[in-house]
Amino acid sequence: MAQGDESIRPLRDALAASPENVPLRRLIAQTLCKFGRLEEAEAEFREAIRLAPADASLKAGLADVYLRQGHNSRALVILEDLCKGGTCAPTHRVLYTRALLKMGEVERARHQYRQALDIDPGVADPGLANLIGAPTPGGAADGPPAFGFAGQDDDEPERVHADQREPAPNIEIERPKTTFADVGGMDKVKDEIRLKIIHPLSHPDLYKAYGKKAGGGILLYGPPGCGKTHLARATAGEVKARFLAVGISDVLNMWLGESERNLHELFEQARSARPCVLFFDEVDALGASRSDLRQSAGRQLVNQFLSELDGVDTDNENVLVLAATNAPWHIDSAFRRPGRFDRIIFVPPPDEPARASILRLLVAGKPTEHLEFDLLAKKTADFSGADLKALLDVAIEGKLREALSTGVPGPLRTKDLLAAAKSIRPSAKEWFSTAKNHALYANQGGLYDPVLDYLRMR
Repeated sequence: MAQGDESIRPLRDALAASPENVPLRRLIAQTLCKFGRLEEAEAEFREAIRLAPADASLKAGLADVYLRQGHNSRALVILEDLCKGGTCAPTHRVLYTRALLKMGEVERARHQYRQALDIDPGVADPGLANLIGAPTPGGAADGPPAFGFAGQDDDEPERVHADQREPAPNIEIERPKTTFADVGGMDKVKDEIRLKIIHPLSHPDLYKAYGKKAGGGILLYGPPGCGKTHLARATAGEVKARFLAVGISDVLNMWLGESERNLHELFEQARSARPCVLFFDEVDALGASRSDLRQSAGRQLVNQFLSELDGVDTDNENVLVLAATNAPWHIDSAFRRPGRFDRIIFVPPPDEPARASILRLLVAGKPTEHLEFDLLAKKTADFSGADLKALLDVAIEGKLREALSTGVPGPLRTKDLLAAAKSIRPSAKEWFSTAKNHALYANQGGLYDPVLDYLRMR
């Protein structure tokens, strides 16, 4: 029995009799979250949002689940949309503050927290205020801000003493067996990666004749769940290179100078293991725009990242840097200069042929009967790869319920997947609602033209 089943089962029984009862579904999601069953809570919040797309509290609940799961960029996209107007609930601004803090954007977090208190001082959270260096009603916060960012321009957090240092990160090096054959669709993206990464390693003499080295960086951006991480791992498998996947927690440290040290050590680890693909997920947390960072510690981390990409003190040949972000508009423009992330590739939700290909990969090894992949692809417009996986999970759960009743496992059929598709709302729509504004009003150099092309707005 899963944790919390005694509390949740009666609620699910009631929901079975009233499946469109949004308050009841919200209660189930909150209860699942309480018991740490975050994937189930996410599914319930998504279904509730499908039924009530204008309900801000449901969106905030989904963002909270994302934060608990570590999907910080996904949460930030939702909360940015919720709080971009002046009618955002104070509790949602506090949640937005937490999301910004997790992304290392301490100054913006402090601004949102102050706005929340201006509306309702009752939402004050002394622990959160302490982390961002914001005063709380009745007193000032003390203690060092999170991630080594100063509270004010002329205040620096205390440097860590030598005996207090945490060991530098040493991430396990993978040797992925996944290749492009395991990635459905994305043909244009694969071609870009072949030109920039794979061919230089496969034909070094040809590239050297033109003075081109193997190495450099590619930035992948787009809505969550569209396979950016999977593609990065497959790139390493394609060239039989080692693979280092770096998360925010592997770099950020509360002590001044330690984040920069961690970043340097990770690049050194990749250099010692070349050819190596060094992959940064949610890179916007490490490379935030310096114009938005009043604190020198934040700018120092960005400068260190740029220095490592340039290979100022060492050679980055055969170190292939891939990075992924759901929020490219938060990344410092200096990362787009030649020799750094000089290929910036939009990774959209899969098109119809790609969805059919992904579904074929997902059902491989599972009992099926006469699946009409082209029909399924047509009926899942705007679905991301993650949405398609969720669709398959829902269909399998339905077949398991049947099997538990009959005692006989049945194959997956087209009608099973079509029925499951009706319960899944394309997750990328939330991202595009934010990305569209940046593409229309902050599109210097045509960076977001692929977004407008996808939306058919130019």
